Amino acid sequence: MIAVGSDHGGLELKQAICEMLQTRGLEFSDLGPFNESSVDYPEFGKKVATAVAAGEFESGILICGTGIGMSIAANKVDGVRAALVHDPFTAQMAKEHNNANVLVLGGRVLSVELGCQLVEVWLDSNFEGGRHQMRLDKIHRIEADRK
Repeated sequence: MIAVGSDHGGLELKQAICEMLQTRGLEFSDLGPFNESSVDYPEFGKKVATAVAAGEFESGILICGTGIGMSIAANKVDGVRAALVHDPFTAQMAKEHNNANVLVLGGRVLSVELGCQLVEVWLDSNFEGGRHQMRLDKIHRIEADRK
């Protein structure tokens, strides 16, 4: 199951992504917001990231105006590997090499069509493991050292 969230700057793209997920028959939960009123991206970044880290969702998708704020907020949560992507190659590598469990997009810098394509590429890609797992293990040790 996928958790999806945005701020007001990512609302249009979030709605299109939810429609695409539904068309693909994938289970997801839209964690908000649900209208164009101004909201603060850290609240929704935290909501999605903590739900993914807690195992309530397998993965998450976050959208704000540029994607930068959401990626910063989500990556503050231990266990989250949020990747901001801009093209099909970075979407593919986010999963294959980094096993990103949260995909982050910029609603004001991507077209709806490209944003949906990036989600599809990420969903259709698989983590390669091997040397990439060793690198993720090093990231986990960084998280452990902070405690």
